[in-house]
Amino acid sequence: MRFHGGRFWFFFATPDEGIYRTTAEDPRGSWSEPHLVKSGKGLIDPCPLWDEDGNAYLIHAYAGSRAGIKHRLRLCPMEPDGSNLIGEGQLVFHDPERHSTIEGPKLLKRDGWYYILAPAGGVKDGWQTVLRSRNIFGPYEPKVVLHQGSGVINGPHQGGLVDTGRGEWWFLHFQDVGVYGRVVHLQPVEWRDGWPIMGALNGADTPGQPVLSCRKPNLPAARIAVPATSDEFSSSRLGLQWQWNANHSDKWYSLSARPGWLRLFALPVRELGHAPNLLLQKLPARRFTVETVLDVSGAKPGGYAGLVVIGAEHAALGLRRTASGSEIRFGNTDDRVIANSKSRTLTLRITMNDGGLCDFSFSDRAGDWTTLPEKFQARPGVWIGAKVGLFSVGEGHADFDYFRFSV
Repeated sequence: MRFHGGRFWFFFATPDEGIYRTTAEDPRGSWSEPHLVKSGKGLIDPCPLWDEDGNAYLIHAYAGSRAGIKHRLRLCPMEPDGSNLIGEGQLVFHDPERHSTIEGPKLLKRDGWYYILAPAGGVKDGWQTVLRSRNIFGPYEPKVVLHQGSGVINGPHQGGLVDTGRGEWWFLHFQDVGVYGRVVHLQPVEWRDGWPIMGALNGADTPGQPVLSCRKPNLPAARIAVPATSDEFSSSRLGLQWQWNANHSDKWYSLSARPGWLRLFALPVRELGHAPNLLLQKLPARRFTVETVLDVSGAKPGGYAGLVVIGAEHAALGLRRTASGSEIRFGNTDDRVIANSKSRTLTLRITMNDGGLCDFSFSDRAGDWTTLPEKFQARPGVWIGAKVGLFSVGEGHADFDYFRFSV
């Protein structure tokens, strides 16, 4: 995303179609209909630059899964209105021996230098590379400016520089922490001999190393806030902490059918992990407990609802309606009956230990808990960490009183 000419410009790629552009005067909307700037498979990570002379450019990388290329950056002239690219442009960087993977390019011009910030080496083991040249088409000189070094923050890259306008620069990037997904870090930046060196600086000619703590940027005081997690379902809409397992439908849930409860309508599925109506959250901490109260009175026989942890694999604990009552069930693809119950309500808990090892427990009555002997090791999904949330499959609906995290 860039701000230029009084408008916000957002260039994005879909790996099978190409690069799109949309604009808005206000980032909160309304955004223009996405316009296809360049068609093609595997064109990813676009970034525009408008130069002082009025010329515009766009740089992008390639997705190895679609293009068969993962170590080249291409720079193309672009119409100033971002409507299309002019010609095929040029490959401006290709060094597969030292940078076997390079992607996520960000274009920047400062003090007459053109800079390309590009993460290299892969997500988990990579580093941050900066390329610079006096000519926008190169040749570009590379320099590694941030790497893991002897610290614990692996793969520090895939981010962007921020100029606060108060004489400070910072670098925002992520770290792949497996089951916990991609955690955001902020590194101080010091310009040395025309290079942005990031994190802790050990010497003039060595890359920076990420810091775990640092003074805050010199910016106006702001309210301290943390992402939302727990939900009492007392609002008229779901909080921003929630995400569905697929492109969602508003018909999957209701917050008004039973005030103070979430009603999750069941969908018939063959495998719980592929249910589109899983209502999920990212893991909010390295260790936590999450609890909910479940009521399956509205489920039809065979209807099954409860708590789930999901990534590349999943495990679920819940109630399944039967003709005569309910079954408490636990498992994944081959779940099993833990106990029969005459009740249609149940309190459920998942306790996640550091590293993602999960304990499941349930209670028919307040304070009388049964912890299952089986533990489940949560695993990350594809490019994302694991998630925890609610499910309702089969027919009918299930109601949830709350969804509470504690640490």
